[in-house]
Amino acid sequence: MNTHAAFSASYAAARAKFLEAATAAGMTLRSYEHPLKGRDGETLAMDVALDGSPDAEKLFVISSACHGVEGYCGSGVQVYAAHDAEWRAQARAGGVAVLYIHALNPHGFSHARRTTHENVDLNRNFHDFSKPLPVNEPYRDVHALLLPAQWPPTAENQAAIAAHIETQGMARYQAAVSQGQHEFADGMFFGGTEPSWSNRTLRQVLQTFGQSARRLAWMDLHTGLGPSGVGERIFACKDDPQALARTRAWWDGGGATPVTSFYDGSSSSALLTGLLWSAVYDECPQAEYTGMAMEYGTLPILDMIAALRADHWLYKHPEAPAAQHAAIKRQMMNAFYVDTDEWRTQIVTQARQAMFQAVDGLNTP
Repeated sequence: MNTHAAFSASYAAARAKFLEAATAAGMTLRSYEHPLKGRDGETLAMDVALDGSPDAEKLFVISSACHGVEGYCGSGVQVYAAHDAEWRAQARAGGVAVLYIHALNPHGFSHARRTTHENVDLNRNFHDFSKPLPVNEPYRDVHALLLPAQWPPTAENQAAIAAHIETQGMARYQAAVSQGQHEFADGMFFGGTEPSWSNRTLRQVLQTFGQSARRLAWMDLHTGLGPSGVGERIFACKDDPQALARTRAWWDGGGATPVTSFYDGSSSSALLTGLLWSAVYDECPQAEYTGMAMEYGTLPILDMIAALRADHWLYKHPEAPAAQHAAIKRQMMNAFYVDTDEWRTQIVTQARQAMFQAVDGLNTP
């Protein structure tokens, strides 16, 4: 398959390509249907394909669309991989079963939103909800500024945001906005107050497909942060020196692609809580876990936040005119998916390198 053909212009097309590729490859398929329909009335599902033995002790998970709109990138990687004979042979030769989780958040994928249908940021939703949730006090200061009554924002609103950034600094602004919050259900980066549908469903997937694994690797595909087309490899485990050492030994590409960590401030991401991968520790405690998020750059951070602000405003104002709705959705797509063959080739090339590295890592004592 050529790179261009692996990617799709809609969730429905992406799902069809993934299911067709997995079926043709003889993978074990299971679909977990979402309770709602998609933008065009299509069925939504978290589709799972296992390439390899269900009893394999080495398991590599490749997941897409944790943040729905980012699935346009991640799905393309998964479809390409399902057609990649050399890659599939390498995994089989290494005794590694590969679990593709297509569209962790299918509703957001279909509707070009980052959040789930509950307006939940899935990558802030994995908490023990019986305990007090983290409090993001800095977000309280910016919530009203981020989501003003009218859109586009007034000059006064833009000036207030600029003044906040000048006073607090860009890093603190990014952290306030993006680290997650649990107080404003209509706000940005809302982590929820209970497990979302995607949270509960992912746990079912891990319970079903992860119990034989003794070594488990995970690459979760994201877009939005960093230089365009560059895949930042972000450490995605507990703050454990041994896990970090493993992750860097497997995936550190050096140069422009070292393994970074938000624990030590080397990542473009702020320090986050409630992260998706923490489910592995709960559902597959028997496995040694090594994981990273592949974060492909698109636009500068302020442009990305601007797109998210517009989309959240639209969520609060469904009465917005059709032309404005369409313009905001185009802005979201541009913020999280670069529609050029050059960018798509960069995406697949870097993902493919990391996939081969994962097989080698899982076979390294």
